[in-house]
Amino acid sequence: MRVCLLNCFKLYVLIWLGIISLNFKLYNNNMNLDFSDDQKFLQDEAKKFFDKEGGLTNARAVMDNALEHDEELWQKIVELGWTGIRVPEAYEGLGLGHLELCVIAEELGRSLAPVPFSSSVYFFTEALIKFGSEEIKSELLPKVVSGEVVGTYGIAEDMHQATESNLNVSITAEKINGIKIAVPDAGVASQMIVVVKSNTGTDLRLVDLDDASVTVTQQKNLDTSRAFFKVEFKDTPSKLIGESGKGWTYIQHLLDQAAVLFAFEQVGGSQAALDMAKAYSMERFAFGRQIGSYQAIKHKLADMYIAVTLAKSNCYYGAWALSSESAELPLAAATARVSATKAFQLCSKENIQTHGGNGFTWEYDCHLFYKRSKVLSVLLGSEATWKEKLVTNLEKTNTLAKG
Repeated sequence: MRVCLLNCFKLYVLIWLGIISLNFKLYNNNMNLDFSDDQKFLQDEAKKFFDKEGGLTNARAVMDNALEHDEELWQKIVELGWTGIRVPEAYEGLGLGHLELCVIAEELGRSLAPVPFSSSVYFFTEALIKFGSEEIKSELLPKVVSGEVVGTYGIAEDMHQATESNLNVSITAEKINGIKIAVPDAGVASQMIVVVKSNTGTDLRLVDLDDASVTVTQQKNLDTSRAFFKVEFKDTPSKLIGESGKGWTYIQHLLDQAAVLFAFEQVGGSQAALDMAKAYSMERFAFGRQIGSYQAIKHKLADMYIAVTLAKSNCYYGAWALSSESAELPLAAATARVSATKAFQLCSKENIQTHGGNGFTWEYDCHLFYKRSKVLSVLLGSEATWKEKLVTNLEKTNTLAKG
């Protein structure tokens, strides 16, 4: 038992010392750790947009009415052109970079926007841009930009971490059979990237969800402002994305990219929870004093601020690695993912505690952030999985440095 606890402590210390050392590395190498004026302007406009459209009331409306997403909000996002941020101009997109996507992601997280943006843009669109054939890109990317096509992805199959060796969804003669679970936004999506087992290893396959051979069933989920589904395939036609047998390599790269963007969502949610807790501590009085003047509340807010600041710093590292296509992306993605996950979980929990008894009620918005923090913490793999990736990549970095 003592040995187990000691190993856990060593892992914890290694993770946080690694994160801190990475920040020193960034500063010493004079890397650009800030967004441009245009990108800051885009973020400011995105914040104004979500505030104008109702902010958290959109998530509440989806929950209260048992909807899969906010269709009106989604169409306005499409009209703004955000679905085409990363799509090249040749396919009717804006042809911008990942940094523009990062600032949008932070505002999506701040407002808890109930739209299929992450599944369709972070993952599906990136898969087509990176690995799709010219025929597939020409057919689908303009439709993604216009909102005619919404995409999603399927990786998980059982209640354990998906690996290349435990995939059961398989393909024979271009037909897919099997079940994927926890597929985000499959109820509104029309196209899906599926990770399947093939004769050559692992493939990425493009599937039309409107095909009669596909069955989509909604699954229960803690955060009902986001919808997840079970998708069953029975001899479903598909198209190959990229090269056969290289699907697992592709998926790891896509997961690293998405991890950085989801980390920005988590930072946005963390900051919103911190702001909410701070505002309440200044307006709520107990025994004739603002509760924010009590030391216990000050400590909570200070811990939240430190966690958010550290997570932002690591997300900026991830944004740099993502935008520069650096070989450090796996390390940067794991760093951002771990620190942002911890920050969002801490801030959403302490926001509830700061609100006291009110924090547990439906009328207050604290639970919205807590639920979203739990869902995002497992959406691309558990926190433990990303900790393992972080430690593994830190070890590789240290080995190369010594060599």
